[in-house]
Amino acid sequence: MSEKNKEVHPQVHQKKSAYQKYLQWVTVAALVYLLICAVGMIGGGFKMSAGEHAKELFAFASNPFAGLVVGIVATALIQSSSTVTSIIVGLVAGGLPVELAVPMVMGANVGTSITNTIVSLGHVRSKEEFKRAFAAATVHDFFNLLSVIIFLPLEIAFGLLEKMGSWLSSLFYGAGDTSIKSFNFVKAVTAPVVDTFKDVAKTMGDQTGGIALIIFGIVLIFVAITLVGKMLKKLMVGKAKDIMHTAIGRGPISGIASGTLVTVLVQSSSTTTSLMVPLAGSGAFKLRDIYPFTLGANIGTCITAVLAATAVSGNAQAALQIAFIHLTYNILGVAVIYGIPFLRNIPIKAAESLGSIASENKLAALGYILGVFFIAPALCLGISSAI
Repeated sequence: MSEKNKEVHPQVHQKKSAYQKYLQWVTVAALVYLLICAVGMIGGGFKMSAGEHAKELFAFASNPFAGLVVGIVATALIQSSSTVTSIIVGLVAGGLPVELAVPMVMGANVGTSITNTIVSLGHVRSKEEFKRAFAAATVHDFFNLLSVIIFLPLEIAFGLLEKMGSWLSSLFYGAGDTSIKSFNFVKAVTAPVVDTFKDVAKTMGDQTGGIALIIFGIVLIFVAITLVGKMLKKLMVGKAKDIMHTAIGRGPISGIASGTLVTVLVQSSSTTTSLMVPLAGSGAFKLRDIYPFTLGANIGTCITAVLAATAVSGNAQAALQIAFIHLTYNILGVAVIYGIPFLRNIPIKAAESLGSIASENKLAALGYILGVFFIAPALCLGISSAI
């Protein structure tokens, strides 16, 4: 072989390799798009099967504890804390007492965690991947539960968040009128796919079609996560990994800021945190890198409720108050829990322990999801109603 040919072949090989990487990144983007669509399908399926009865969930909130449980269950079912908090904003505008709405938004924070926990099940076939993915998903759960344990008693005793929200709403009341719809570009991008599957599901009837759409959404999540995990193992090396670590893994402030910004843009903390699960499962990021990012997602998701509050009719100032309460609650949660080293490590240690248990016994993962998001809240709600 001539010297000239020796020089040409490496160049051809490099071009081919770059082209293959480009195609792989495009494939990952397409799979992420399908993942977001799948989450939308699950929420849409529930709305189809539940119909107008979805809002009846909120009728059980007769006391702060019941309000918390209602927020958890409603968000776990609807699959969107943004939707639930927007509904709560509307209910407050219609006359729901703010003191009952505060525990609801706390519960919405907990309930939204179910999405990324379900996504982590996509890694169930690989023991080590599932261990990392389930821990990355549930660290969000444990942070939100710890936040409730700290702030709900303070709210019941002193009305701390209610007073802060009232003060903030008095500063901003009447500042403008913004429709949330003009900001939600992610919903606009995914709507054609989600709406197409909704239309197909409706031909089976609302009840059956809604259930079918939920099942299809879950299956699609499994498929997308499995393929994304394989692709990321190949791609998250070298420069690509360095770029991601610059944004997320540089430190807690960078991670929180990145999580906040991304969630403001996509208007869904469920989507933001769910996209981190495959990165953790594939080993590209450690749990301590993912943790601050999920906290930023908690803060970023509050923009939805704030925007919704500026467009309501009725008791608009009360609606804006509950929106600011949601924002204040999440900022204080990050400041207090992440700011105190002892508290900061509790969600990490709990998530790591649960991830180890779930990787050894897959039924423990299912039991955790059903127990935390449905069975325990349902029992508590029953007891609360009976008292």
